[in-house]
Amino acid sequence: MAPLSRRTMSLNPSRPLRLAFAAVIGACLVGAPVVAVPAFADPATVQLNLLNINDFHGRIDANTVKFAGTVETLRAQFPDNTLFLSDGDNIGASLYASASQDDTPTLDVLNALELAASGVGNHEFDQGFDDLTGRVADKANFDYLGANVYLAGTQTPALKEYSLHEVQGVTVAVIGAVTEETPTLVSPNGISSISFGDPVDAVNRVTAQLTDGDPANGEADVIVAEYHEGAGAGTVENATLEQELALTDSAFAKIVTETSPAVDAIFTGHTHKLYSWNAQVPGAAAGVTRPILQTGNYGENIGQVVLSYDTVTKATTTVTNQNVKRSTTADADLVSAFPRVAEVKSITDAALAQAAITGNVKVGSITAPISRASIGGASPVVEDRSAPSTMGTLVANSLRESLADPAKGGAEIGIVNPGGMRAELSTTPDSDVSFSEANAVLPFLNNLWTTTLTGAQFKVALEQQWQRDSKNEVPSRPYLQLGLSDNVNYTFDATRPEGDRITGIWIDGAPIDLDRGYRIGSFNFLLTGGDNFRAFTEGTGTRDSGLVDRDAWISYITAKSPLSPSFAAAQASVTGVPAAAVTPGDSVSFTVGQLNLTSLGSPKNSELAVTWGGSTTVFAPASVDATGAATVTVTVPADAPAASEITLTAKESGTTVRVPLAVTAPVTEPTPVPTPEPTPAPTELPQTGPSAPASAPTAAAESALTKALQNKITVNDSTVAAGDKLTIDVGTAFAGQYVSVWVRSTPINLGGWQRVSAAGTVTAVVPAGLAAGTHSIIVQDAAGAVIGWTEITVAGVTPAASLAQTGLDASPWLAGGALMLLLGAALMRRRRISMDS
Repeated sequence: MAPLSRRTMSLNPSRPLRLAFAAVIGACLVGAPVVAVPAFADPATVQLNLLNINDFHGRIDANTVKFAGTVETLRAQFPDNTLFLSDGDNIGASLYASASQDDTPTLDVLNALELAASGVGNHEFDQGFDDLTGRVADKANFDYLGANVYLAGTQTPALKEYSLHEVQGVTVAVIGAVTEETPTLVSPNGISSISFGDPVDAVNRVTAQLTDGDPANGEADVIVAEYHEGAGAGTVENATLEQELALTDSAFAKIVTETSPAVDAIFTGHTHKLYSWNAQVPGAAAGVTRPILQTGNYGENIGQVVLSYDTVTKATTTVTNQNVKRSTTADADLVSAFPRVAEVKSITDAALAQAAITGNVKVGSITAPISRASIGGASPVVEDRSAPSTMGTLVANSLRESLADPAKGGAEIGIVNPGGMRAELSTTPDSDVSFSEANAVLPFLNNLWTTTLTGAQFKVALEQQWQRDSKNEVPSRPYLQLGLSDNVNYTFDATRPEGDRITGIWIDGAPIDLDRGYRIGSFNFLLTGGDNFRAFTEGTGTRDSGLVDRDAWISYITAKSPLSPSFAAAQASVTGVPAAAVTPGDSVSFTVGQLNLTSLGSPKNSELAVTWGGSTTVFAPASVDATGAATVTVTVPADAPAASEITLTAKESGTTVRVPLAVTAPVTEPTPVPTPEPTPAPTELPQTGPSAPASAPTAAAESALTKALQNKITVNDSTVAAGDKLTIDVGTAFAGQYVSVWVRSTPINLGGWQRVSAAGTVTAVVPAGLAAGTHSIIVQDAAGAVIGWTEITVAGVTPAASLAQTGLDASPWLAGGALMLLLGAALMRRRRISMDS
């Protein structure tokens, strides 16, 4: 496809009266100093006033007139020497007033402000390359520039690479280039006919062409690069240029250090950061710098770089490098001062009125603000895509619920990429949620898909929050925080090696099964590998639900209203957990961090409740400091399970953190316990022959009477008297073997060696004189091992008079015996007397 044709722009000088009034209005701008033009400027120098925006994203709202007024006030400082430029993402992810009208209002506003040229952003490709070169190009009175956009498989430019502008006799070239990550940021179907190369290489190639002295291929006096790529942090984060350059493999570092020294000013975008730095020109003497600037986003600031060009020496110096905050001057004053602002107001009013027809319809309500993460918790939100948020949880929950029906994909987990959410749900001016407000949160019209990831693949997806692009380089946003449905929790340790930072994952309160498949619900953008989350492309059973994100989102809001924010974070940093098993009594200490959200209204946690699963021990809570970190120190309880899990619950937010620990029982000297002896199997012994063992039986030790051997034998009657005969069942397995039978407390052998009958029994008589009470009957084999034992009770002796007569009456015999004793005694006495005589 041929490159876009450039439309010639005119720079209209302002009238003297308008200039004077503009100076007054400019003085009212917050942070917008009025740079006076010297009364007797050196005729050999030309000052070039470069005004720039990036990532405007269709901000047609109550601030659009003030945005236009800021541009015009800064233009009025150099009425004949100004170029108004953009770094891209003018459209896409737009507010409802613009999105509902195909971004026509935004393009009309930029046309009215006489935008001279724009680098192309990734969002210009949201609806495909053909849409950009067709519908968008037809409506834009300015060039979209993309030097690193090529026809697929070639080095043929697919877009215009640069544009030339004459300013007071000075030729200014503007070169555009877009982030090389664009294929991961938009639907692949829409860009199948093009490819994206290295932006710095492309800018340097075009710069060399514009400075080679050949007028046939274009020549320029001053060169401006518009990179839709930028630093990962800026002024709001208190970042410095040196810190950003320390990320030596970042795209931004290459822009700063490798862009041709012939480029005089560099505007950046894409990362929505705010900075205006002066960077060393590569190859130049120390201290020779050029401006590197990004304005943040949404027209909240206008970048201003004033260059002084010496027409004699051809040298360019930087006079001004700053971001100017959007004006706070009343709209009426700005409209009366600047004709272009008046035109912008007419466009804006018409767009808002048209959008209100459908956009003001109430679709739900909220109880409190629900927002994206905000740097430092600032209000209004300063978006932080590296942190979890109440909006991320809410959107992920809506994805899970919208796709939970098996007919829609059977989602178990909802996931949203941080860049997929573009606005807040606010209670200002009221708690109602309108159609346009809901649309502003999810403005992309993505399709909702599901796919199956194993637990192991899901872990990889979480690891990819620490970003690597397709070249394995760290992109401008080195970390992107996924929003997860509230049934997912995980812990991480960012100090661990890349790819091994996720330390635990729980789904519905249970540890993740790395082999099991989980159905994931999200946008088609993410599930096709968007934002460098390539793990999702490995999913199986991927399917389109037929739902569009906006429609499903609004249905969810309506069904669930009033909505309330959840301040429970899905993840926490946990470091210092013992890797080895601990034992009861050990002191365990570890650190938990990132417990506080930064969404609007998020509470600051003060303490963590501590519980130890499976233990009855009560622990004191752990204090949480102002940064959302806590040091947890506990003593391993005596009743801790081997596979233990400590659960920490934040008091204010309800954030739950789980910490697994392995516990080993302490090594102690156990109380000696006799080793249970199983019932011995029948042994082939010499004793099974016709002769009993030669040696007398020996009683086993009392310790051999183990619980395991009790009742391995049985008796025919467990309550007996002295002299009773017992039949003892040893078991047919011992038939034919010789055994010994014993009664104890004090061991008494009952009958020496006895041979077990074929029925498995032996007999014994309860010995006379055995004390009444409980006794043990023991049977031992020929080797002396206990076969089994059981208890019997010996009854007490009953007086003879009370006994029943059961045999021959012995009374006559007793009487006769007594008579014989008396006769014997008399004879003995008589004999003794005779002997004495």
